[in-house]
Amino acid sequence: MDLNKSPLNLAVIIASNRAGRFGPTVADWFLSRARQRADLSVQVIDLAETDLPTALSHEPSPEVREVLGRVSPRLEAADAFVVLTPEYNHSFPASLKSLIDWHFTQWQAKPVGFVSYGGMSGGLRAVEQLRQVFAEMHTVTVRDTVSFHNAHGHFDEDGTHKDPTAPDAAAKTMLDQLVWWGRALREAKAVRPYGA
Repeated sequence: MDLNKSPLNLAVIIASNRAGRFGPTVADWFLSRARQRADLSVQVIDLAETDLPTALSHEPSPEVREVLGRVSPRLEAADAFVVLTPEYNHSFPASLKSLIDWHFTQWQAKPVGFVSYGGMSGGLRAVEQLRQVFAEMHTVTVRDTVSFHNAHGHFDEDGTHKDPTAPDAAAKTMLDQLVWWGRALREAKAVRPYGA
């Protein structure tokens, strides 16, 4: 298989599991853009459907093992990630931190991009904290992001973005960077496994 030509496996993580969350609206917009690209094969990991506890354990319960059995292989198979996150109290949701902390090797030597939303900051404070967390997981975070300041005001009641020109351009830039890093890291790991 030619690694330069095969699509990257992109896992889009919807971080919010909050009741009444706005995440699916932003996710639907983003996924409609990402799925148009021939260089990406897109899957969704929705944390509203992935209930991992905050109490970590080397011997998880059968219920936690069942959840990990569904989500861990999907993270492992991904070549790249996009984290779609709100900002809660200047940070990111606990559901996302739990997902990150229950895994380690699944993140390593892969790129991460961000789509954020919130009030005045558009979720950017959450993204800046996530960059530090993901650095510890041995990922590469791409520089450009997609962010929605006062997010509810950007979308109609049916979830259509009112003026998509700027966010469409931001999504293309971020995904272009993600694909570059994803290909570079996938090719490098094919020559020498990470950490070897």
